[in-house]
Amino acid sequence: MTLARSEQIDLNATPYYHVMNRCVRRSFLCGFDELTQKDYSHRKAWIVDRLKYLADIFAIKICAYAIMSNHYHVVLYVEDKVAENWSEAEIIRRWASIFPKDAEENKHLKQKIQLWKERLTSISWFMRCLNEKIARDVNEEDDTAGRFWEGRFKSQALLDEGALLSAMVYVDLNPVRAGITETPEESEFTSIYERIQHISKQLKINKPKSIKQLKREKANNTEDSSVKGIYNNLAQPKFLVPFANISTHHSHAIDFKLVDYLELVDYTGRVIRDDKEAGSIPEHLAPILSRLQFEPQNWISLVKNLSKSFSHAVGSEILLLNFGKERKKALKGITQAKKLYSSTHVA
Repeated sequence: MTLARSEQIDLNATPYYHVMNRCVRRSFLCGFDELTQKDYSHRKAWIVDRLKYLADIFAIKICAYAIMSNHYHVVLYVEDKVAENWSEAEIIRRWASIFPKDAEENKHLKQKIQLWKERLTSISWFMRCLNEKIARDVNEEDDTAGRFWEGRFKSQALLDEGALLSAMVYVDLNPVRAGITETPEESEFTSIYERIQHISKQLKINKPKSIKQLKREKANNTEDSSVKGIYNNLAQPKFLVPFANISTHHSHAIDFKLVDYLELVDYTGRVIRDDKEAGSIPEHLAPILSRLQFEPQNWISLVKNLSKSFSHAVGSEILLLNFGKERKKALKGITQAKKLYSSTHVA
């Protein structure tokens, strides 16, 4: 079943979206290509740098990302209300950062300025500005022409807190799920790696450590050794949507403690890496999954199969039914949502 992009991305339904794009023919154009025996891994940094640049211009922020050898994942948050307060001069300045010629030629046309404002809150335009720049840079490096990305990007609306957190963990654990790395702290070109690096620098740790080691390190250097208070005074990466810690002053921070997220990623990654049943969940994580309305094994199943189990939206059975009803479409994933979400879940 195909949905028009305007039906897939609806800010009235949710401001959070999981998007994914593959390299053309699924080639390893951002990693080691066995066919040509060339290593293109440096291009992953191009994508990360471009994401950071665009997040500073658009009213669209990044919750999570993972750059793989032949595709990438990003979880985006659209701050459309922020754009409503932009002045015309601010809109022109932002648009000129990407399209200087267009901005200079049309900066006196109010209709154009309004159009630019709309585009600066558009995921489609965000992805266009990301993909086209990377494709141009790749073609220039290879001294060639042609498509770099496979068709249009795929998107999933994240309809509730469980959907958002599971998508973020799914994205952050991409290298672990693919068997490329064993732990999140080894997973370069992911948002979890960036968050851990940011913590390590503040704790003056040269080599990234495991999440448990980071927790012990912080506990040894502070009087506040409680699990919930360990990271509350640490700054978070500026270009990533922050978690709601004491030091967070972001009006739209993710309503989740950073330490809880780090430990949830760590626990989930260990179960997936070792290919085990969820079994007995650590005592301090049980309330987290309870809040998200998942049993441990259902949570693991969701994170492992997020893209396979759901199509255009992720959420509880009720939310998926409503999302599909408004579009007069039957969405993939309703049966899975009924199985995975707790029966006590309410919309």
